Amino acid sequence: MKRTAKSMRLVMLFLPTVIVVAAVALTTAIAYAVQERSIRETTGERVSSVALSLAELSQVRTALALVHTDISAATAELQPLADVIERAAGVDYVVISDERGVRATHPTPSRRGQVLSTDYSAVLAGETFLGTETGTIGRTLRAKVPVRDAEGEIIGALSVGILESRIAADSSEALRQLLPWALGALVVGTLASSSIAALLERRFRRLDDAAREHEGLRRTAAALQEQSHEFMTRLHVLHGLVSHGDTADALGYIESIAPVSSSAHGEGLREQPLLRATLDALRAELSAHGARLEAEVSVSSEVDEEVMLVLANLCRNAGEAGASVVHCKLTERDGRFFGEVSDDGGGIPATEFERVFTRGVSTKVDATGIGRGIGLDLVRRTVTSRDGTIELGRAAAGGARFRFDMEVR
Repeated sequence: MKRTAKSMRLVMLFLPTVIVVAAVALTTAIAYAVQERSIRETTGERVSSVALSLAELSQVRTALALVHTDISAATAELQPLADVIERAAGVDYVVISDERGVRATHPTPSRRGQVLSTDYSAVLAGETFLGTETGTIGRTLRAKVPVRDAEGEIIGALSVGILESRIAADSSEALRQLLPWALGALVVGTLASSSIAALLERRFRRLDDAAREHEGLRRTAAALQEQSHEFMTRLHVLHGLVSHGDTADALGYIESIAPVSSSAHGEGLREQPLLRATLDALRAELSAHGARLEAEVSVSSEVDEEVMLVLANLCRNAGEAGASVVHCKLTERDGRFFGEVSDDGGGIPATEFERVFTRGVSTKVDATGIGRGIGLDLVRRTVTSRDGTIELGRAAAGGARFRFDMEVR
């Protein structure tokens, strides 16, 4: 009888947890499937929209007429357009071919002038295609549409695609963002179900639990009271030091209680209080990311908020990117500020140099859902509004290096 009762209690304790785990797992699987389908549908709509829009351009129709006689002229006309569309629309390739299937454009130069590697007969018959095929750059989700001349005759085919590996990466990212919520729901659900079952098992020990909780609260209150007394004592000490003009001793006392970072060049920035405060704030912020800020400043004019906005954004990006040391340099010459921010982090891939200043483009994962890729766009616009330039390269320490110049105001 006792064994049966014990078994029942165990069932009551673990069955709710099993139900919660199964429910959360099923819900997560359904949510992931829906998200994956949404990503694929959105990607399909994107490549279809790009393909249909390009097929309507008179530039494409006119250039296709040159493929028979001068393929190089057709490529020279259409490839720059294809390159711009690839970057702007975020697709992996734009291939334009004539009715024989001869490519006028392709991301790989050696493939231009060759015949398409996939079947295009249905497109030349007037049909559109949206699906996954394996081509010269890999397996892609692609849209194929016919290109018609002014009379409606089909004169070629246009294909736009995105690599399946990118779609899979987007799906994996969606799952990564979904998992914390699923795990949170699992933890909360498990704790809730276990707590309910445990309350049934511990119903005769509630008084003891309450007594232990009361004792814990009493000790906590005593500890807080002691800390409050100690804190008040320290405030009185600081008040006494400041009221008697012992500022240096007061700062030393604060440093002994809670060390704070101060600008290594603070003495040289007495005429630049805003810049000095900004650098100190950046040191504290980067320190929270595990990074150290090294600053070199040699200016005679007042550094205004726009210049500090550029410096702050570049330094903050370096700290968030995993750098351990961020070097910030600002000089003045011939009525212009010259700045450089470099770090020892992982750097930015060379393939991203042209896109990194575009709004919405970021090398960091957007875990907030608010959106990234705003800071560097703001930096670029601020610099150019001051008749300046900004360039991105690789630092000697291995990370990213931003150099900019702006006119002094």
